[in-house]
Parts: sequence; C-alpha cells; structure tokens
Amino acid sequence: MKKKILKFLKRPFVKNVIILSSGTAAAQLIALLLTPIITRLYGPYAYGLMGTFAAVISIIGPIASLTFPIAIVLPKREKEAIGIMKLSLLTTIFISLISILVLIILNNHIIKYFDLEGIASFLYLIPIAMFLSGILQITEQWLIRTKQFNISAKITFLQAVIVNGGKAGVGFLYPVASVLIIFTALRQGLKALLLILFTRDIKDLLILLFREKVSYRKLIWKYRDFPLYRAPEICINAISTNLPTVLLTIFFGPASAGFYSIGKTVLNIPSQLIGKSVGDVFYPRITEAANSNENLTPLILKATLILGAIGFIPFGIVVLFGPVLFSFVFGEEWLIAGEYARWIALWSYFSFMNRPSVRALPVLSAQAFHLIYTIFMLITRVIVIAIGFFVFSSDIVAVTLFGTASAFLNIGLILMTLYISVRFDRLHKRI
Repeated sequence: MKKKILKFLKRPFVKNVIILSSGTAAAQLIALLLTPIITRLYGPYAYGLMGTFAAVISIIGPIASLTFPIAIVLPKREKEAIGIMKLSLLTTIFISLISILVLIILNNHIIKYFDLEGIASFLYLIPIAMFLSGILQITEQWLIRTKQFNISAKITFLQAVIVNGGKAGVGFLYPVASVLIIFTALRQGLKALLLILFTRDIKDLLILLFREKVSYRKLIWKYRDFPLYRAPEICINAISTNLPTVLLTIFFGPASAGFYSIGKTVLNIPSQLIGKSVGDVFYPRITEAANSNENLTPLILKATLILGAIGFIPFGIVVLFGPVLFSFVFGEEWLIAGEYARWIALWSYFSFMNRPSVRALPVLSAQAFHLIYTIFMLITRVIVIAIGFFVFSSDIVAVTLFGTASAFLNIGLILMTLYISVRFDRLHKRI
C-alpha cells in the first residue's frame, strides 16, 4: 500500500499539482490568518467599494491581451510560443492605451451609467491594472508551458505575504477603502514582476523576445479563436460572475456588496488552492495528450471526479454552517456574509469541479461553444437576480437564486464538455 502511494505521488502530474498547491496553500494560510484582522479594520463598506473595483478589473482585465497568452502552451515549437508572447505583449500595450483614451473621453458617462461614484477617483487605475494583468497572463502561461511550477508556487506565497500584510499593516494607521483598492490594482503587477525575476533563463528569454522575427498576421489567423471566442467568453463570464457585486451595490449599497465580496473571497480559497493548481497542470497535460492522439475523455472525467471528492467537505461545511462560521471568524457584523456564503458555496463547488472542462475546451477546439454557453449563463443569471431584486426585494433571495442557478449551469458545462470530448476522441480514432 505504501509503495502504491509513493508511486502515485511520484507521477509528474500529481507531483506538479502538489508543488503548485503547496505554494497556494501557504498563500491561503496567510490570507486566512490576516483576513479576520483586515475585515475588522476596514468594515463592510470599504470592502464593498473594493469588491466593486475588483469586479470591474476582473471583467476587463483578462481581455487586455485578448487571451492570446492562453495559446502560449499549445504550439509544439518554442519559436511559435515566443511569437505568441510578443503578440500578447503588443496587444496588451495597445488595449491598455485605448482604455486610457476611453476614460479620458467618457469618464463622466461611465461613472453615471454604471453607477460607479464610489470608486470614481480610482478609475484611472484601471488601465494600469489591465496592463499588469496582461503581463501576468503572459508570464504565467510561459511558466506553465515550461513547467516551472516551483517558481509559481514560491511567488504565489510571496505575493500573499506582501499584499495581505500590506492591507493589514497600513490598515492599522489608515483603514480606508482607498488602501484596499490600490492593493487590488497593483497585486497582479507585483506577482508578474516577481515571476519575471525568478523565471529560469530570463535573460535568454528576453533576448529571444526582442530578436525573434514574428509573422503577426499568421499567428493572429492561426489563433483567431482566442480573440474571437475566448476573450468575449471570459469577459461575459466575468460579467455574469460579478453581477451580484455590482447589483448589490446599486440596489442595497456597498455594505451588501462587501458581504458578498468576503463570501466570494473565502470560497475562492479551495479553488485557488487545488482547482487552479490542477487546471494549470492539467492544461499542458491534455495538450500533450491531444498532440499524441490519446483519448481525452478519461483524463477530463478523472480530474473532474477527483476535484468533486476533494471539494465536497470544505464547501459542504460552508453550506451547513456559513452564518455561524463567518460571524465567529470575521465578527458579528459579517453574519449576513455567512448567509450569502451558503449559496455561493453551492455554485463554487461545481465551478471548482469544472476546471478540467474549461481547460480542455481550447484543446477540443470548442471555444465557440464555450462562448455561446457563457452567453446563456449570463442571460440566466441576469433573470434570476432580477427576480430576487424586483419580485422579492431581497438581497438574500437574489444571492440564493444566483448560487443555485450557477451550480446547475456549471453541471451542464461539465456534461457538455464530456460529450464534446467523446466526439473528439471518436473523430481522432477514425483518422
């Protein structure tokens, strides 16, 4: 039995997941230790403003590079991967500059139309955050391609120490929302800088980036699925995921958004601890499997079931005891956050399980399907939130309907991905 366990742990996939998870676990431990201090220092209102800003960043940040970095893992030849990195960098710079012009011209209209008065003075941080997000995506995908998972693990921990330590340290002297927002805007840039500094053979890589001649037209055409399908899919998914934050702010005030934000933050811990690690390791693994004509369905199914088994207990505990846990850990004023968390946990559990499916869809050439399904998810989520707000006039009912609908939508995505994978495997067998 002992030999079997050791053999299992020595498998490259398992070993890489453990490496990534160890860094994330240490980072999440730091976050767990400091979050109760941070919530008591700043309170729900400040957390709500930070949550609104973070929602805006999460919606537009990933499209800074039009998701071209995700394609860095796919090519067999390193030269082509370097070309995609250069394309991603130029795209990030261009779109970040465009966002500055948009803000200069339409600043007041954006604030009024989207009801962003609470974070109006911080809107010019958005282009900076977009640029930093693009740089981080490029760096992370290169490390995934080259399987430098140990570096990612170390930097994830360092980032958590600096960002959460900074929030807590500054909060003792100046506990205002602007501190949380500034740390939110700069956190990805900090991680990108640290990753670049620690990347193996970084000097050689930078030389290649500047010297390598690239046919951008060919690359854009070959990987057109990413800006055409994946970029809008990520943007729409971010909009639908962050709808409660924005709408809670509009209809019930920043404090309600703060309750939702802390619940979502806490329930992201298992996803970041295990789900992202599995996804990051699974992506190059399933790419290699596709390139060598292996059957992909067993890989997707196995990874999904393992995540389901791992996540059942932590998410189940929050579903059962959310209000008690949140009021005990974060303070009595966060009791409602625990009620929100019950329903966020239901959604988060199946979102946690669908990581392999989401990572598999580019390999399955199914990004058009992913975009269509994400649009369907957005429409469904808007409808159920509208019912909660306008029919029941209750923030808790709105979050309940949102969490339940999102859980079923994620189950549907997993089943549809498995169906697509079965067809993909059959097609390649015929070939």
